Amino acid sequence: MQNVTAVAHRGDPYRVRENTLASLRSALRRGADAVEIDVRLTRDGVPVLLHDDTLKRLWEHDRPLLSLSWEEVRGVTGDGVPTLSDALAATDGSRVMIDLPGAPDVRAARRIVDAVREQGARDRVYYCAGAPAMLAVRAADPSAEIALTRTTLAPPRAGLLEAVRPRWLNYRFSLVDRALADRVHRDGYLLSVWTPDTRRSMRRLLALGVDSITTNRIDVLCALRGGPRSRVRPDPDDAPDAPGVRAVPR
Repeated sequence: MQNVTAVAHRGDPYRVRENTLASLRSALRRGADAVEIDVRLTRDGVPVLLHDDTLKRLWEHDRPLLSLSWEEVRGVTGDGVPTLSDALAATDGSRVMIDLPGAPDVRAARRIVDAVREQGARDRVYYCAGAPAMLAVRAADPSAEIALTRTTLAPPRAGLLEAVRPRWLNYRFSLVDRALADRVHRDGYLLSVWTPDTRRSMRRLLALGVDSITTNRIDVLCALRGGPRSRVRPDPDDAPDAPGVRAVPR
């Protein structure tokens, strides 16, 4: 069980607002091996951490991200939305899984890949999303490590696997059973799953021998799998969000 990679989904979102620097740091202190973040581009092409296509749910501004410049995003969120470069610096050498929501094109994927390269983080970053986004990443970086996200039990087409060349197949946790786990491993891929949050689901997946689990409750997962111990220390930046802020991922 200790070989399972514990990935913190958007940081530590049940304690600290998702996709913020404080959330990432909190997750790493609680034992995460890696953090998963969502990255989109602003109007002027700056990669930032945001899952939704608007700021409504987390920041109470019903504006599409693509309609805002980076400076405008900073202004309306009080510097709450970090850039990808800031997030890579804050994770201090830890593994980072970059999810690309919204099916970016090759140009957008290249900007994100370039930001990773500029930060000197290529060796510790890997990418996840569906086929269109991962094809764009592969075009932007032939050596990128990829987790191809799957939402169906149908085996990926051979042509798609040849084009994307994933290291991981990344499945919704409820789809995974013994047959699927055996098939993925037999075909030579690592198996990652997202996002079980109950102990029962985590125990089932650990017993199936999955290679990575992405969860919103990283402390629960780390306790179940055993080691490394959480590294929790008081930090004023990790204070819970104010009442009324929707910090929990949907």
